[in-house]
Amino acid sequence: MIVNKIHNHEQYTEYATDQVEVFKQRYLETLELEQINSNKDLTFTFKGYSIPANKEVDFLVDWQHSDGVNINWRERLVCPETQLCNRLRASYHLMIDHVEVKPEDCIYITEQVTPFYRFLKQKFPDIIGSEYIESGVASGQKSEQGVRHEDLTDLSFKTNSIDHIFSFDVLEHVPNYNRALKECLRVLKPNGSILMSFPFDCQAEKNLVRASIKKDGSIEHHVEPEYHGDPTNDSGILSFYTFGWELLDEMRKMGFKDVYVASYWSHEFGYLGPEQVSIIAKKSKLRGFIHMLKGMLTDALNYFK
Repeated sequence: MIVNKIHNHEQYTEYATDQVEVFKQRYLETLELEQINSNKDLTFTFKGYSIPANKEVDFLVDWQHSDGVNINWRERLVCPETQLCNRLRASYHLMIDHVEVKPEDCIYITEQVTPFYRFLKQKFPDIIGSEYIESGVASGQKSEQGVRHEDLTDLSFKTNSIDHIFSFDVLEHVPNYNRALKECLRVLKPNGSILMSFPFDCQAEKNLVRASIKKDGSIEHHVEPEYHGDPTNDSGILSFYTFGWELLDEMRKMGFKDVYVASYWSHEFGYLGPEQVSIIAKKSKLRGFIHMLKGMLTDALNYFK
């Protein structure tokens, strides 16, 4: 898989200009597949190599989650061996090839009741998963069903304790995403990595605020509301943001380093549709040192209380 590392809007503009004909050919390829398989009640297959299954398979494709005009390629192309869709197979591919996660690493992922978590648990037995549970459960505790709760803006993990954080299509649902990212930065070890996906508009320099929380706790919508699937809520969950390149600058100011958009597409591995993107970054050693000093100071103050 070829991954293009893009660091800012200017680089993306140059990249997109160079790739106009490539993008056009990819679009025509998927358009032809949609036209040949236009019956929305049927499933068809696309042959490719599944990295999670480590074998060639016939990926399953249908019109689920589509807009009625185009197939939702990001959420389909499901591996019959692992039941993982396009974006999740690619996310695992990025974990292995670009984050270079090892079985002995301390890993936290912001999901627990999903097929992807169950798959990763087989690969990394010590991985920690969680869901956001709106029932007064404290971060780090479990619900009656045995599901761990973590509030991404108030994580229970110790400072400088996690090697890798994986978060897929979660951050857009967190009203205070800056606080969530700062918490991720706090708990990561120096040089620890974060890999995320979420709605990202490569054309946009600024983040789009779709909705916000008012002082009285009610929700104010700034654009047409958008709800995404939620494994713990049948009614779906509101998306507060569509992020732009501004987010990468915000992450750098917080103390993340090597922040980039990983842009990828692959016929061989079945990563079809519009080119997908994930965000990868590391925690700087300086930020890790600052967090360590803050922790020591807090411990000292608590001791003398």
